[in-house]
Amino acid sequence: MFHVKQFEKLAEFAQNNQISLGEEEMKKFQTLCSLLIEKNKVLNLTSITDPEEIEIKHFVDSISAAPLINELWSRMLFDRPGYMNYEDAGFSLVDVGTGAGFPGLPLKIVFPKANFLLLDSLAKRIAYVNEAIDEMGLSDVTAVAGRVEDIAKPGNVSRETFDFCVTRAVANTAVLAEYCLPLVRIGGYCILYKSGDYKEEVQKAEKAIEVLGGKIVDIQESKLFGTDAGRSYVIIRKIKATPDKYPRRPGKPSKSPIK
Repeated sequence: MFHVKQFEKLAEFAQNNQISLGEEEMKKFQTLCSLLIEKNKVLNLTSITDPEEIEIKHFVDSISAAPLINELWSRMLFDRPGYMNYEDAGFSLVDVGTGAGFPGLPLKIVFPKANFLLLDSLAKRIAYVNEAIDEMGLSDVTAVAGRVEDIAKPGNVSRETFDFCVTRAVANTAVLAEYCLPLVRIGGYCILYKSGDYKEEVQKAEKAIEVLGGKIVDIQESKLFGTDAGRSYVIIRKIKATPDKYPRRPGKPSKSPIK
């Protein structure tokens, strides 16, 4: 088991961004790190296996959107009748293409009162994620193996119900929008983690996002804490219902993105 002291950068990032990480939360990150390294030997969950790299590239990167989520959630509650402090209210969040549980699991540690759904198409990954949930003793979080094209289709209980959808999945923005926007309620937000040269791709996806009921309201650019690597967040607000024809059948969004 790795000593909590190895996560000083995680603690520093949290403190700098008004994210509450106490001893219990840090122990959960320690448990998650150890389990990821152990299970990765047989499951090939990630290419990042050094604890210091896991700390930055998985843990810090995952929770780097937490201040943004706090800001948006506070704004959403303020716009509702009977405004309440966002710290006392729990939102709902879905992580599409969670893989080995990122960014969903670290964000769940940060937001214990929120309700989370973690989605991935590979059952072996979800089996690991569920084991991690149990090992950390997390509650109000469900991990499901399935294709979002099925889970988000009209009539499904998960369609247009979430306050937030996040994804670190590497895919075209138009494709991610078709996966994510059908799951988000009107007034909610999709937050796409982006890196590298993404601006032209995002610009080309604006029509698809509009068709799906969304609108890009902001793009925030920063550096991944402790590195020179760029990390950006494309913020899409759901402004109207997604047409029933979306998402299309499995495989169609990636093969033929909306233009």
